[in-house]
Parts: sequence; C-alpha cells; structure tokens
Amino acid sequence: MAWRLPFLRSEKVASPTETVSAEAIPAAPSLTTISDIAIESRGLSVYYGAKAAIRNVSLQIGRRQTTAIIGPSGCGKSTYLRAINRMNDTIKGCRTEGQMLVDQEDAYAPNVDPVLLRRKVGLIFQKPNPFPKSIYENAAFGVRIHYRATEAELDQIVESALRQADLWDEVSDRLDENALSLSGGQQQRLCIARALAIEPDFLLTDEPCSALDPIATARIEDLMFELKKDMTIVIVTHNMQQAARVADHTAFLYLGRLVEYNRTRDLFERPHEELTENYITGRFG
Repeated sequence: MAWRLPFLRSEKVASPTETVSAEAIPAAPSLTTISDIAIESRGLSVYYGAKAAIRNVSLQIGRRQTTAIIGPSGCGKSTYLRAINRMNDTIKGCRTEGQMLVDQEDAYAPNVDPVLLRRKVGLIFQKPNPFPKSIYENAAFGVRIHYRATEAELDQIVESALRQADLWDEVSDRLDENALSLSGGQQQRLCIARALAIEPDFLLTDEPCSALDPIATARIEDLMFELKKDMTIVIVTHNMQQAARVADHTAFLYLGRLVEYNRTRDLFERPHEELTENYITGRFG
C-alpha cells in the first residue's frame, strides 16, 4: 500500500548555516544494515581546488535497490553521484580522497580505466541531452563505441533498449527522425535507453525529472521500479516526495557531510537527527 509523507510543510525559518558548520556535523553511523553491498564509499572527500564539496562520507548502497540522495542545493549530492563513475575526473582541479568501491573494487585504483568503469556505471543527467542524430543512432551510440555488432544485432539491441525505456511503441515507426524532435520526457527516456543499450550494472540519475511534467515524471518513476529488478539505481533529487515514492533507502547530505542514512520510510517518518527533521519539514532548503 502506498504511504504518504507524515508531515506538512512548516513555516520557513532561517537557514541553519549560521549556527551549523560542516565541522560541527558528526560522522553519521548508518541506521540500517545493507546485506548485499553494490557500492560503498569509505571516508570519501572530493575537493574542487581548496574547497571540499563532500567530506568524509561513508555510505553503503544495496544491490538491486534504489537509493536516493537528498539535501539542499550545494550540499554535495551531484558531486557524490559523479564520484561513483569518476565523472569528477573531467573537472579541472578536482581531486578525490578516500575510497569508492564498486563491486568491491576501488574505482580510483591506478589500474582502473574510467571509460570501462563508465560502461558499467551509467549516468543520466538532469537535463535530457540527446545527440543531434536520429533516434536510432542515439540508442546505438554507446554500442557502436564499445562493441562490434552486426547491423542485425544492433537492431535488436536498439529495440530492446527502447522497450526497456518504455519508448519503443512511441518511436518505432520514426527511428530515423532527429531525436531533438521528441518531447522532453521522451528525450529523457531516450537518454536512459542509450545508457541501457550497453547493459550497465548500475544507473546513476541526477535530478532526472526536474524538467519534466508530472505525467512524464510518473513514467520515469515507473521505469525505475522495473529497472531495479536487474540493476542498482542511485537518484539525486530535490523532490522529497519522489524519494519517498521510488527509494528503498535515503541519504541526507548537508554542507558536504552525511547527516543521516536509513530506510526511506524510517528516515521520513522517524528522523534520527534534528537537522534531518528540519530539512524534511521544510524549515530550510
């Protein structure tokens, strides 16, 4: 049975940044047990120059589950997400300390090829970013780069990926059309299909529904429920109702620190930290 968030939005109060510093936030022990760990950060910190975007974050993410990362703007959510598949490496002056384990292997070990890591760990951005190519070529793009496939094999892969992304029935008769002709929701599902075509084990999604209408958002969320049967999903979202709908576990970040991590329902109904409660009740953020 679906459940509702057990709070009403409270009157806005001043942001606690004046009274709470990053150093004052203690290391957060996990309030839940993850039996099958797919991704784990251990004392992870990421710096842009001298500025720490996230500090000493230790977090375990369960296999074939959806984990949400919430928190106000600038708290380090996207930085943490990009650290999983080393997309932060592309940012000049960025450096990472600590460990990020993907399938128990250190993603930052010297022998790890970031390109191969990103084939295993797909990333969907906030704004749909289809290439100015046909729908077919968008779905086939990663396969052409990473594999040698015949045209017949490629046709099967493209159809399968578009079906997984719940898009095939809408575009099967116009695969040669420019992908930019699709609606925003269709473009986002095409980007998901492009990621799925190379069969990743993990799917990272950074505010995937922020630019979409409620109907398109519902289709993406329904898709997440289907996809987590076969893969591990991590979603960054400002929308706490969305986190409550789709996530098995939720992590709350603030000022680059992990404040609380628990099963989603427990975190929203019985937050352990006052800072978490203030955030989910709308007192800041």
